[in-house]
Amino acid sequence: MDDDSTQARWERRIEIPLAVASLVFLASYAVLVLGHGLPAAAREACLATMLAAWAVFGVDYVVRWRLSGQGLRFIPTHWLDTLVLALPLLRPVRIVKAYDAVQRRHGQPRLPLYGRVVVYAGLSVTLIGFAGALAVYQVEHTAPNATILTFGDSVWWACSTLATVGYGDVTPVTPMGRTIAVGLMGCGLALLGAVTGSFSSWLLEVFSREGDERPPGN
Repeated sequence: MDDDSTQARWERRIEIPLAVASLVFLASYAVLVLGHGLPAAAREACLATMLAAWAVFGVDYVVRWRLSGQGLRFIPTHWLDTLVLALPLLRPVRIVKAYDAVQRRHGQPRLPLYGRVVVYAGLSVTLIGFAGALAVYQVEHTAPNATILTFGDSVWWACSTLATVGYGDVTPVTPMGRTIAVGLMGCGLALLGAVTGSFSSWLLEVFSREGDERPPGN
């Protein structure tokens, strides 16, 4: 039976608007970072759009906090919402949470557990990688002795970092760039572990099912 509490109703209503706000935030940030020749008015418009999206997340966070009645316990129990509010570049991850909300709203069948893990991990790594590449490019491409000079360099670096390969041909040289790198490394390890664990569990389940179906004596 679906939860019909006030908090659950609020979360169902706000989930899609939050996903849209996440996309708008990421798009505005991308334009701000990559649009080197933007006039001042356009840059101010991008900043205003990003702040508006941040305000939407702030209002949602406060409303959920008040409706939960948990006090300070709300922060650790809703760690993703807390991270999204504190670290703006993680906002696109909220799009992953909207996946189930869209399926439930339209009555579409949900993917099996292993399929959902792969889909969520794929969406997460794409969104986090793109946001991380933007952030690193912003702080690195004008730094002295920088090796990440173009957005293409930044995307290549983000892919190798998330894949835990780390070729070392391009590396961040600024403190902020290295801080972002540490975050991407952690995300890459977590997502890789989730996919690997899910795939291993699926294989074990398949082999176990095949063993159960095998005739006795074979």
